[in-house]
Amino acid sequence: MADTIDPALADDAPLSTSKRQSAAVDAATESLIDKPAQGDADTLVGRTVTINRPRAELFAYWRDFANLATFMENVERVDMLDGARSHWVVKGPSGNYEWTAAITGEAEGAFIAWASEDGADVPNSGRVDFRDAQAGRGTIVTATILYDPPAGSIGRLIAKMFQREPAIQARRDLRRFKQLMETGEIATGARNRALQEEGKN
Repeated sequence: MADTIDPALADDAPLSTSKRQSAAVDAATESLIDKPAQGDADTLVGRTVTINRPRAELFAYWRDFANLATFMENVERVDMLDGARSHWVVKGPSGNYEWTAAITGEAEGAFIAWASEDGADVPNSGRVDFRDAQAGRGTIVTATILYDPPAGSIGRLIAKMFQREPAIQARRDLRRFKQLMETGEIATGARNRALQEEGKN
C-alpha cells in the first residue's frame, strides 16, 4: 500500500496523529505549511486547544511575536526584524538555539504560517489556525509544526528527557496561552516548590 493519505478517506483528525508519519508530513506541506529553507524536516507536531476568548483578540496577541515569550516556556525572546521576519532565541537541552523566520502566509483573524530561513539551528515551519468554536465557546487554536531536530533521533530523545521536545512543549505552551488569555495569568508551581524547599509543604 502506498504511503499516502487519500483526501477522500481522510477525517478531520489532525495530520500529526497519523500513523503514517511521512505521508502526514507530505500532506501537511501540500495543504498547510511550507518546508523550512534548509534541513530535512520530518517531524510533525500538532496540538489544539479551545480558549474562551474572541478569535480576533487571540490572533492579535499571537501576531505580536514578542508576546510569545510570555507563555512559551523555552522561548527566551523573539525580536521583530520587520513586518514579516523575526529572530528567535529558544532554550534547548544543550544550550540556546537561534533562527530567523519569515511569515509565508497570513489571513487576519484566521491563520499565521511561517518558515525558518537558511542558517537556522533548528529548521522549522508551521502554522497556527484560529477558528470559532461552536455554541459561542470561544476559539479553537491549532498549532502545526514541522521541524528537523538537532542531532536527529538522538537529539529528539535527549530533548524528550529534558522535557524540551516540541511535541511536549507545544501542549504545555497552548495550555499556558489558554490560562493567560482566559485569566490574565499563568498558574505555576513556583510557590509550592518554594514551600517544599522551606519544609512548610
